[in-house]
Amino acid sequence: MTEPRPVYVLGVDSGGSGLRVALAAPDGGAPRPVPAGEPVRSAEPVRTGPRGIDAAHLLGQLLPMARALLERAGGGRITAVAVGAAGLATLGDDLRAELPSALGEVLGVRRVALAADAVTAYAGALGESPGAVVAAGTGLIALGTDLTAWRRADGWGHLLGDCGGGAWIGRAGLEAAMRAHDGRRGGSPPLLVRAERLFGPVAGLPGRLYPRADRPAVLASFAPEVAGCAAEDAVAGAILRDAARHIAEAAAAACPQDAACEVALTGGLFKLGEPLLVPLREELAAQLPRARQVPAAGDPLDGALRVAADIALDRLRLPQDACLLSVHSPHPEGA
Repeated sequence: MTEPRPVYVLGVDSGGSGLRVALAAPDGGAPRPVPAGEPVRSAEPVRTGPRGIDAAHLLGQLLPMARALLERAGGGRITAVAVGAAGLATLGDDLRAELPSALGEVLGVRRVALAADAVTAYAGALGESPGAVVAAGTGLIALGTDLTAWRRADGWGHLLGDCGGGAWIGRAGLEAAMRAHDGRRGGSPPLLVRAERLFGPVAGLPGRLYPRADRPAVLASFAPEVAGCAAEDAVAGAILRDAARHIAEAAAAACPQDAACEVALTGGLFKLGEPLLVPLREELAAQLPRARQVPAAGDPLDGALRVAADIALDRLRLPQDACLLSVHSPHPEGA
C-alpha cells in the first residue's frame, strides 16, 4: 500500500522587485514551512499589458519555481495557492480571468486566492485580527478591516498618491535639491550634493529620469539620502515629518471605526529608521489616540502562506472583495 503524497500550500508575493514563492504544510494553526522550504525568488517583475498584470508572464515564472520547491521537499502535491500581487485591485483582470484555471490544470490545485499585496501584507502582519496595516516601500497603501469589510486608503501610485512612501519622499528630496541648484527658497544644499553624487549633474536629471519606466523606484532610491540628511538639514527633516503625517493620515482612514485599533507597519520604507519613525510615532499618537502600534508578525509572503492555508482548510475569516481578495475553485473536490 503506497503512502499518500504530502499536501502543501503555495504562497506567492509578486511586487516591484519580482516574485517570492514559498511552500508550507497547512495544519490547525499557522502554516508550517516544509523542510528545505526556503523561498525561491525571481528578480524580474511581472509585466503589465493592456489587460493589466500579465497572467502568462506570472505563470511562466511561477510554475518552474513551484516545481523546484516540490522537488526540494521530496515530492507531494499543492492543494491551494494564494497570490499576493501589487496592483491587483486596479490591474488584476487578466489574473482573475486566467490564473485560477491555469493553476488548476497544471498543478491540480483545488483552491486559489488572488489578493492585493496589501491584503497579504495585512495577513502577514496582523493575521485575522481587526486593525489596520500600512504597507510602505516605493509606494504606500493602508488597509484596515473589522473582518466584515475592507477600508482602503491611498495606494494610488506615485502620480496620484502613495503619499509618504519612498517615491514621494525621494521626489520631495530631489525637488529640494533642484531648488538649491536654482537658488530658490526651500532648497537644500546637502540634498543637492547627495543628488549629484547619486545621479550626476542635476541639470541633466529630467532627461535621465522622465523616459524611464521605473521612475517610482528611481525616485525611491533617493529616500535614504533624505533620511541621512534629516538630523542636520531642516528641509530634509521637514520632508520626513510631512511623510509621517501622510502615513498617519492613511492609517487613520483605514482603521475600523468605533473601536480600538491595532496598527502595524510593514515594508522596506520603515528601514529608514528613527528619522522617519520618531515623527511617525508622534503623528500616530496625535491622529489615532486609541490605536495601539504593534510589531508586524510577518511579511507579505508569510501572509500569502497564511491565506493559502486558510482556504485549503476552509477557515478564511478575512473578508472577500471582488478587487482585493477573491477565492476560486478551479479543480473542485472529487474532480
